[in-house]
Amino acid sequence: MKKTLDRIDYEILTLLRNNARISNKEIAKKVGLAASTCLVRIRMLQNSGVISGFHAEIEPSSLGVGIQAMIAVRLLRHFKPDVDAFRQHALGLPEVVQLYHVAGPIDFLVHVWARNSDHLRELAMTAFTAREEVSHIETELIFEHIRSTDVPSFHDMDDNGKPIE
Repeated sequence: MKKTLDRIDYEILTLLRNNARISNKEIAKKVGLAASTCLVRIRMLQNSGVISGFHAEIEPSSLGVGIQAMIAVRLLRHFKPDVDAFRQHALGLPEVVQLYHVAGPIDFLVHVWARNSDHLRELAMTAFTAREEVSHIETELIFEHIRSTDVPSFHDMDDNGKPIE
C-alpha cells in the first residue's frame, strides 16, 4: 500500500527541490522535526520513489549556450519502431536537454541548447528534418526559463481537482 504524503513531506520536497544540498539538520529545523525523524522521512521518500534523484542546476550561458529552443516534432507514422528510433536518436544528441513524448498534433517536444542561431539552424536541419521518420518540425525560441519553486500538492483534492472538505 502506498503511503499518502502529508504536509511535512511536501515541505521537505519543496526544500529539496529548491536546494538539493540543504542539510538534513536545516530541513528538520525548517519543518519542525527532530533530525533523526527527518532523515527517516527523506529515506522513505527516496525508497518509495518519490525522490528519484538529486540534481545540479546548470547555468546554460556558463557552458557557451547562447540560445535555447523547443523543437516540436511530428513523426511520419506513430509506429513503435519509429518512435523508439527517434527517441534513441534525440537522446544521443549533446544539444538535447529534455525530451517529452506527448499526445496531440505533435509527437515530441525537444528542449535544446545551442551556441547561436547558426548552430540551432544546423541542428534542426541535420538532426531533425533529415530523419526519415520525421514529417515536420517547428522551432520555438525560449526567451526565459522559470522553474516553479513549489511542489504541486494534491493531497487535499479529490480526483477531479476539487478541495476535499
